[in-house]
Formats: sequence, structure tokens, C-alpha cells
Amino acid sequence: MELGLVGLGKMGGNMRERLRNAGLTVIGFDHNQAISDAKDLADMVAQLTATDQPKVVWVMVPVQAIDPVVTELAELLSEGDIVIDGGNSRWTDDTRRAAQLAEKGIRFVDCGVSGGVWGLENGYALMCGGETETVQTLMPIFNALKPEGEFGFVHSGKVGAGHFSKMVHNGIEYAIMQAYAEGYELLEAADMVENVTETFDSWREGTVIRSWLLDLMVNALEEDPHLSKIRGYADDSGEGRWTVEAAIDLAVPVPAIAASLFARFASRQEDSPAMKAIAAMRNQFGGHAVKGAEDPSYATPPIKH
Repeated sequence: MELGLVGLGKMGGNMRERLRNAGLTVIGFDHNQAISDAKDLADMVAQLTATDQPKVVWVMVPVQAIDPVVTELAELLSEGDIVIDGGNSRWTDDTRRAAQLAEKGIRFVDCGVSGGVWGLENGYALMCGGETETVQTLMPIFNALKPEGEFGFVHSGKVGAGHFSKMVHNGIEYAIMQAYAEGYELLEAADMVENVTETFDSWREGTVIRSWLLDLMVNALEEDPHLSKIRGYADDSGEGRWTVEAAIDLAVPVPAIAASLFARFASRQEDSPAMKAIAAMRNQFGGHAVKGAEDPSYATPPIKH
């Protein structure tokens, strides 16, 4: 089987290699011509010459670039061909893109991909949405990318289900990471715990909180035990926000995921305005000292009854 792959960054480049290792023919396109197999999208599609299968193009580009790529592919592909969106798209956009391609008779599958830079070696977890017949056509690709064994792939449902599932996956990831992070801070703050890294390491076997994220946490601590080389700043790529928004729309409580999302927002503040307000209120009702206040008298205002 052959396919075109648009976007050869950290994920896409490794996916191309894994697919080729499995015997598939991959024509990759990237704006970085040093790593590209084609000069542009038209050239990539032209190199898909198999006559016994539909042309298949997997798109692995940032969210803001997906619409222009899909629009161009709609003019380059033919009836019966297939576009797979493997980026971190919002699931609500999948129906619109599927309808846009359907006007040309082109089929669409959304596929959430998890595995990061380790996917080349370990395989990728894949969550896809689309028509059953189309998904079955693509199984040689999915089987090449997924981890060996029974698990790692799911046809989640109709168009949009794959990205919705990946969105929830990432929301859960936010919450798990936040729990490990809070546990780390608490262990670091306790004078009696002298071996924080070793404590985390001891949880990797036999405990109910063992996970790949825990393994990665231990890797990071072994490289930098006190995380002194890392700035306490965590971005969010969108899926955590969308998970909370979907939960609100569906009236589903997700307090742990929501709290982990807001914790990332807090990490971006060098001097939190909210905490300033809390300090000011504590000062007003309890006479608590306000660190950094220029006027010492501000720390002990008269109490009015």
C-alpha cells in the first residue's frame, strides 16, 4: 500500500519511517525541502501511482494549517480517494471538512494519534472516526503504525469520534501529570524525604499509579533531580480546553481535568494578580504581612468594626 504524508515534523517524520519499515510506500511532503520527497502537494499526489487502490493522504500539520491543506487536496484528489487528518484538530471541525471533501466524492477519516517522539520505536495509539468501509481500507496503514499486540487502535465511531476520543485522552493526561507534579512538590518540601527521585522510581513496579508518564517523570528527575534547569511554565495545545468545554456542553463534571488546565494557566504568571488580591484581602481582615509592599504600614492596617 502507498500513501502521501503531509508534514514531516517530530511526529510525521517518525511515522514515515515506521510505515516504511513495515513495507509501505510513503511519499512525504514538507515545506522543508531537505526532508521532503516532493516539491509540493501536487507533486506528492502525482507520485501516488498505484492503480489498484484509492489515493490516500495523511495530514500531520499544525491546526492552523489543516484547512488550507484540505482545500488544496480537494482539488488534487479524485472521487473515492481518502484524506486522513491525524493532527490535533478540534472534533467539531471534522464534520465540516468531511462535508467539504464529500462534495468532490473524497472520503475523510479523523485520527487522533498518541505516542510522541517515542512512537517510532513503540508504535502509536490511534483513535479514528469515519465510515466502517473506509476505515477497513486503511487498516494496513493503521496496523503498521499501532503498537504490536492486541491494543493501540480503535475505530471510535463516526466522523469526529477519533478526535473527540483523543481530546478526552489528552484531558486525562493533563490531570495525571498534574497529580504527579503536585506529589513531587510535596515530597521536595518534606525534610524527612531525602530520596525523591528514588521514591518516584519505586512506584514504577507493583503500585496502582505506575504508568508511562511516571516512567518519563523518573527519566526527567534522573537527568535533573531538582528540576532546576526547567522553567515552571506549561503550555496547553488546546485539547484540555476543548475537553472542559465539551464537559460543560454535555453537563459532565470533570473537576480534576478542569483544575489541571487552570494550573497550567497559573504557571504562566510570574506574579499572580489573583494571589495579590488574596494577599490584600488577608491583610485587610487579619493584618497579615504583604510581601513586597512598599509601605510597611500597609501590612498592619487599623481594623474597623
